Amino acid sequence: MPSFKGEYEHSVDNKGRVAFPAKLRKAVSADAQERFTLLRGQDSCLHLYPQDEWEKVEERLDELNSFSRKGRLIKRNLLRYAEDITLDKQNRISLPGHLKEWSGISETAIFIGSGELIEIWAPEKLTMQDDEQDFESYLDVMEQVMGDGDAEGD
Repeated sequence: MPSFKGEYEHSVDNKGRVAFPAKLRKAVSADAQERFTLLRGQDSCLHLYPQDEWEKVEERLDELNSFSRKGRLIKRNLLRYAEDITLDKQNRISLPGHLKEWSGISETAIFIGSGELIEIWAPEKLTMQDDEQDFESYLDVMEQVMGDGDAEGD
């Protein structure tokens, strides 16, 4: 399983192409074969999954009940904005216009490694996201998510 980490800023050309960061490219498994799925993230960013990781997401989607309202909602809203993309010969990805517009990405894109996927942000939206998150609430969330429930560190 790849473990993407780090933050990288790259320019977006007038055709919507952006260089895929070399350090992130090294973490892509050979199974992905330089193929990715790009879609809207839960925040105001894009999510980029290598093909092998996206297949795991699709397996989870296949388990959802298409006869339930929630199942249909999740499938519809994830898959309707998903695009299969590949790296070109210059190791760039093309950001489709509708995803660029939705995410606010124009001249610059910030890639953030996030474990099994990569987030792609417009600098302004990432700054807004960071500004909304104060350090104390981050520490609370970190303790809740990563902690073992033991309150000894207080």
